[in-house]
Amino acid sequence: MKTNTTFKTLALALGLTLAGTAQAATAPLPKDLPAYGPEQPLPTPQIVQRTLPNGLTVWVVPREGLPKVDVALSVLGGTAADAAGTPALSQLMAGLLNEGTASRSSRDIAEALQAIGGDYSAGASDDAVNIRASALASHAAQLLALVADIALHPSFPANEVTLAKANALQRLKVLESDPHWQAGRTFSHAAYGDHPYSRDSLTEASVQAASPDALRALHDARFRPDRALLVIVGRIGADEAFKLAEQQFGGWKAGGKPLADTAPAPRTVAPQRLLVPRAGAVQSNIRYGRPAVPANDPDYIPLIVANTILGGGFTSRITQDIREDKGYSYSPRSGFIAHRAGGSAAATADVRNEVTGATLAELAKLYASMASQPASTEELTGAKRLVGGIYLLRNQVQDALTATLANYWVDGLPPSFLGSYVAEANKVTAQQVQAMGRKYFDPKDQSIVIVGDPKAIDAQLKPWGAFTVYKP
Repeated sequence: MKTNTTFKTLALALGLTLAGTAQAATAPLPKDLPAYGPEQPLPTPQIVQRTLPNGLTVWVVPREGLPKVDVALSVLGGTAADAAGTPALSQLMAGLLNEGTASRSSRDIAEALQAIGGDYSAGASDDAVNIRASALASHAAQLLALVADIALHPSFPANEVTLAKANALQRLKVLESDPHWQAGRTFSHAAYGDHPYSRDSLTEASVQAASPDALRALHDARFRPDRALLVIVGRIGADEAFKLAEQQFGGWKAGGKPLADTAPAPRTVAPQRLLVPRAGAVQSNIRYGRPAVPANDPDYIPLIVANTILGGGFTSRITQDIREDKGYSYSPRSGFIAHRAGGSAAATADVRNEVTGATLAELAKLYASMASQPASTEELTGAKRLVGGIYLLRNQVQDALTATLANYWVDGLPPSFLGSYVAEANKVTAQQVQAMGRKYFDPKDQSIVIVGDPKAIDAQLKPWGAFTVYKP
């Protein structure tokens, strides 16, 4: 899904503002300053839910504001459902949905979107194929008709498939030379092993296998109303939205046997030491982490808060130590990703060759501190305000709200989670953060992935065990 540039700018601005607030809180404040006001939860919008006779789940959120309607269609079965021999083939399939239908050419679709003030994007995540679209509210009927045609009747024209394959091969060549991408792919292998979550990147074999017939077969097997959600948000009444949904999607029929659910991803693995050689590189790209939990796990929100303290904000322990104190990296950080059937948590640091070993030592120390050093009041307060503030800002934007609801459904979360997220984050205690440290941040459980020049860094890696050269 495309990320709105304006939203990214706003989110960055808020993040820096909140981070600055947390930074200021580390120094004594004047005694006459008023206390922070109470946190404001995100009011849960009216979400009207209905299941059509064919099994399609429909959520409608009538919303005042801009005269706009946003639509999200998510179908379970993303890259994790693709065959091991052709990983991420669903990414190509999703990207070609709007290149032609039984009744429209790609140009027809583009012109139809332009005529209604519309926007469209599609992609495949680990767990779903996702379509996102929007248009002026006065053209809601045309928008739903267009989305239904694209989703249900793609034709995968041979010329468009040929062009998409050529472009994909070029992109793959570029990615193969990108150390950040190489590190991410290798870490996925370390965290998930043979689980399908490790196969979320296209390969040359996948691209070569993407014939029109293969893509049609993949689409027909994947797109089923009983495994899909339609979200409609904006200036539209619930009755009208359900009527349009029934008109455009009511005739959608499931065929064949549905895909099996993705098996649970591992939550613990034997830590690995993997090296991707990059001769002549002047820096090492480090990933330091392990598998974690799915989005519907009770540890999900406490782990978000704990990760924010560790490396998820500008005042986090990783940033303050590795960037501000040591000067090893400009933007070290840690992240936590949760999917429907599993997740992972990892630190990222791109550092000069000569401080590769020292950075690993700092990461081990910082990870250990999450269990041994309780979060201070300032750390905990700053992390909660950052987590809550960005979440509240993001979900004020209509297209982001639409995507959030669709993503919740894909991840197995109820729509009510929208209103409870901030409140639950604010309940997280220092004791819970420390428990997350013991459970997920023990240095002995972390895999280490490095993309770099072996000649420049081998001696520094010896204290961390024997590194295996990773070849996908």
